[in-house]
Amino acid sequence: MLDKKNLLELVRFCMVGVANTAVDLGVFFVLTLLGGAPYLPAQALAYSAGVVNSFCWNRKWTFKIKGKTSWGEMSSFLLVNLSSLLLSSLLLFVLYDTCQVPLWLSKFAATGLCLLVNFTASRRWVFKVGKAAGDAL
Repeated sequence: MLDKKNLLELVRFCMVGVANTAVDLGVFFVLTLLGGAPYLPAQALAYSAGVVNSFCWNRKWTFKIKGKTSWGEMSSFLLVNLSSLLLSSLLLFVLYDTCQVPLWLSKFAATGLCLLVNFTASRRWVFKVGKAAGDAL
């Protein structure tokens, strides 16, 4: 059961997630549809743009982490997002190239699954309140 603070945190995380997804999808479709870029490199660039947005907003606004960013926090965040990038790229490849699912539908499916993975990892590991901070950057 979520208390008021945790519910607000979840709502904020979802709002940031919508913004991250918009950044990701916007960059992806501009690169692939308008720029003619291959979809896997476009996926990496688009996902990276969403990751930068995600870290900044989730750290300061969603989870209200104060102080300097620690090496542990940054490495945890990057590990979670690198894992999500690899998972989303694999899903995109399997759905689009192997199963012949339309690119837009493949992208949305991969993105949806990775949003769930990111929320769980961010809440329980990366931005966990009271976690040892490590060395500040």
